[in-house]
Amino acid sequence: MRKLTFLAPVLAAALLFVSCGGSSGDSSGAAYHIGICTGTVSQSEDDLRGAEELIARYGKATEGGIIQHITYPDNFMDQQEVTISQIVSLADDPKMKAIIVNQGVPGTAEAFKRVRERRPDILLFAGESHEDPLVIQGAADLAIAADFISRGYTIPWAAKQLGAKTFVHISFPRHMSYETLGLRRQIMEAACKDLGIEFVYVSAPDPTSDVGIAGAQQTILEQTPQWIERYGPETVFFCTNDAHTEPLLKQLLARGGMFVEADLPSPLMGYPGALGIDLSAEAGDFPAILKKVEAAVNEQGGAGRFGTWAFSYGFTASAGLGEFARRIIDGTASKDNLDDLYAALAEFTPRAKWNGGYYIDANTGIRAKNQVLIYMDTYIMGSPGSFLPTTEQTVPEKYYQIKFQQQPE
Repeated sequence: MRKLTFLAPVLAAALLFVSCGGSSGDSSGAAYHIGICTGTVSQSEDDLRGAEELIARYGKATEGGIIQHITYPDNFMDQQEVTISQIVSLADDPKMKAIIVNQGVPGTAEAFKRVRERRPDILLFAGESHEDPLVIQGAADLAIAADFISRGYTIPWAAKQLGAKTFVHISFPRHMSYETLGLRRQIMEAACKDLGIEFVYVSAPDPTSDVGIAGAQQTILEQTPQWIERYGPETVFFCTNDAHTEPLLKQLLARGGMFVEADLPSPLMGYPGALGIDLSAEAGDFPAILKKVEAAVNEQGGAGRFGTWAFSYGFTASAGLGEFARRIIDGTASKDNLDDLYAALAEFTPRAKWNGGYYIDANTGIRAKNQVLIYMDTYIMGSPGSFLPTTEQTVPEKYYQIKFQQQPE
């Protein structure tokens, strides 16, 4: 995998929290519209805040601006046709020139295919697809994802730097059926073996199942103390679901254990709720957010044991893909130029170091032309905190050759 490293330029980003959603747009105002579909606050708040940042910069389509924002259902697994219909409805707007879906939940590829049939002029971008790579690659103009292959190695590597003896991976069958998440689990298990760390898989309730988000979170609250007692405090915990992150962090901070970074890392992912801190005054200022979160972690004795990305991946994916689409439409960026893509993402991550590359299918060896995997250095909170040189690590080639296999649960 060709590695592409860059240092984002220093650029302040302001976030104005405004309401969004609604109809397909007005008949006046901006020359074109960009649609973005995200999860709700309860499922993926950072993704939604990235859409709000676009609205803050470029205005609502319904009010003469550019951006039209909608959300997919929390229970998207049971309401895929609703999700598909919502995405496709954005194409009813004659001014619509790009549609971004972040995260690309099941149904996104089908929605894109239907849009393509009706409106081949619309750019179709997906952030963090839940569908298999070949599926989303066949429907989207561009898909980006947190580098599930490289991070399958770098997260256990970071755990080793923290002194972890055990690595507990928390998930459920639906996520493990996804090639991206299932393959990452396989790589993590192999990496842990090579690094001398015990790998443990534990199953937890799916928040989209009948128990809902509240039931899944309650299970994590109840089970985490038992896991800590069983595996010990020198254990790094990792979960694949955003809704699981807050209760997991809450118990780890209270009872011991370690945490490298979330599935979709951000200082906003799980930490504010777990720590009981109000970040409304720091909204949109990620250095200030990180500083406040870090201070609270230190107060609870977590220095050197808890990490994150310094900037929200979910926020950046929403805002960055929207910015990239705008630049392409305006003629200042090219859809197939990775430097242009990275520049658009960098608009929202001042001073952050990234690495990435095109996805390569382990079964065929074919390099994708429209799916890019990216990741950032891991920041470990402490007194003071510091970045681990995650993006400087050479990921052994053998991990890229591991083929995805469905795992029995």
